[in-house]
Amino acid sequence: MTIVSNSTILGAAGEHYVMCQLLRRNMIAALAPAGVPNADIVVTDTIGDRMSAIQVKTRRDLGTDRGWHMKAKHELLVSPSLFYAFVDFGRELSDAPKCWLVPAPTVADVLKRSHAYWLATPGQKGQARRDSDFRRLLPDYSRTGIEIGCNEGWLNPYFEEWGPIRAASDV
Repeated sequence: MTIVSNSTILGAAGEHYVMCQLLRRNMIAALAPAGVPNADIVVTDTIGDRMSAIQVKTRRDLGTDRGWHMKAKHELLVSPSLFYAFVDFGRELSDAPKCWLVPAPTVADVLKRSHAYWLATPGQKGQARRDSDFRRLLPDYSRTGIEIGCNEGWLNPYFEEWGPIRAASDV
């Protein structure tokens, strides 16, 4: 049985899933207060000297491109202590969640390059494309014709890779 999910509830589920994984790994983590613009979760060392932030992007396997919604602002977020957790809950409730933890500089670079490529190529009718705030982080850009070297498997090194978050927030 496939259920229809409200995006706000789905986003909260993704945040709680990532929190669960961090806490299971003995990392000190907490949900950021509502309204914090670039972080959903903060992770700190035992004395609060070092901190990293995580922005969670959550999806279900319902679209054709298997990507996550992003915005132009994500091209500018390049802090080495900011990470994105890209959560995929699959199609069915019985599907195991999957999570990729990608450093913000990598996400910014991929979004910039993919959007620039998309803007530089003509639309379906040969027209120039109009810029917008909308971006997509995809697990395989080759399916869209965007040639930036991020083909199927480019996200594999980040799959369930929690270590860099611990390193960024440990003394």
